Amino acid sequence: MTLQQIQEFCESLKHVEATFPFDQDTLVYKVAGKMFALIPLEKWESGNPFINLKCDPDYAIELRETYKTIQAGYHMSKKHWNSISLKDHDIPPKLLAKLITHSYDLVVAGLTKKIKSELGL
Repeated sequence: MTLQQIQEFCESLKHVEATFPFDQDTLVYKVAGKMFALIPLEKWESGNPFINLKCDPDYAIELRETYKTIQAGYHMSKKHWNSISLKDHDIPPKLLAKLITHSYDLVVAGLTKKIKSELGL
């Protein structure tokens, strides 16, 4: 997936906002104010594209053992986040979309009933 395709996919999910809370180079996608995807744009521009996604800890280990380009989250909780390198990667686009959705779903699952109800989730 290209950067544009990833952005479009993230923005297609319900109640998602694109933000730059840390600096002008780190694009962060949130649902209800909670992060589910981080994209360091400077890395993409320098030819080292990657994305950080939240992940179930057991699934994260499985993914890291299966795909050489999936590592413990860079500058994130190593238990709950993966960094997925998209340079010379072995990640099929459908799997990347599934991992983005998985990250989003984990965040939504952690929201209170009240917030879910307000958002219609």
